[in-house]
Amino acid sequence: MPAFLLKRLMQSVMLLVIVSIIGFVVLNLIPGGPMAQYALDPGMTQEDMNRLAEQLGLNRPLWVQYLDWIWRLVQGDWGTSFRDGSPVLDVIGRHIFATLLLMGSSTVIAVAVGTWIGIRGATHRYSTFDYLATVGAMIALSIPTFWFGLIGIYVFSLKLGWLPAGNMYTIGDGSVLNYLHHLIMPSTVLALVHIAIWSRFMRAATLDAISQEFVKTARAKGVGERRVILKHVVGNALLPMITLAGVQLPSLLTGALVTETVFTWPGMGRLFLDSLGYSDYPVVMGLLIFSAILTIAGNLIADIVVALVDPRIRLA
Repeated sequence: MPAFLLKRLMQSVMLLVIVSIIGFVVLNLIPGGPMAQYALDPGMTQEDMNRLAEQLGLNRPLWVQYLDWIWRLVQGDWGTSFRDGSPVLDVIGRHIFATLLLMGSSTVIAVAVGTWIGIRGATHRYSTFDYLATVGAMIALSIPTFWFGLIGIYVFSLKLGWLPAGNMYTIGDGSVLNYLHHLIMPSTVLALVHIAIWSRFMRAATLDAISQEFVKTARAKGVGERRVILKHVVGNALLPMITLAGVQLPSLLTGALVTETVFTWPGMGRLFLDSLGYSDYPVVMGLLIFSAILTIAGNLIADIVVALVDPRIRLA
């Protein structure tokens, strides 16, 4: 087990280094580079640009800039925002709660609803419910997230007036109920695609577990069907779902970016797009690394949990 954990940790660190190199190189190869925003100032001369590039260390070779950046990153200095001069970690810190709140609530919805749909679809195979669940999943996977968001705003905000069209809370009202009221629509929209994915995987895992010999043995002993499903089938079907939860994290971050933009939700996704628009490369790189850390950590934790739960992996 310790060797397995050490190997996964080393792989995660290597993957994080590769992601940082690719992101750093791509951002610096964009036309205009990190100096693009300053070049838009009509009063900025070439001498001023050269002086500013020297102050920021952007006139050095790219590999030297990367090593300097990664060394400061390890020490906790993620750079300074070009936009307002604030430390990058402070900028991310002001938006991380909103994104984690949105991702957490949508994950709870997706896991709860998707698990129920998958189990019921497997236990009522080829029923009307199973066919409707399959069609619904295909529709949810075929339509982009922003379309669901726009339809939700049109129906529930403009026509019915039940839910707010955007923002995280109403100015002047910071109550929990107000937060929840604003959270309902974006979290549901973000969860739709993941409900479809989770339900399909859960259905397949449940069908696989139902066909195992230990389930047939339990039924032969006279164990009730409900007890067989809850005790023997669901527990084994959830094992591959733990890995899926870690794999789903990148798509959650991507979906949060779109959802936050549609609903003007003040999270990291919207911050990423705003930073790209302002050519605020330190914040963009900070968000890229932070997202990569979240994704890699999610997969690593999922692997560890599976290894702890499944004795076959732990003993191997």
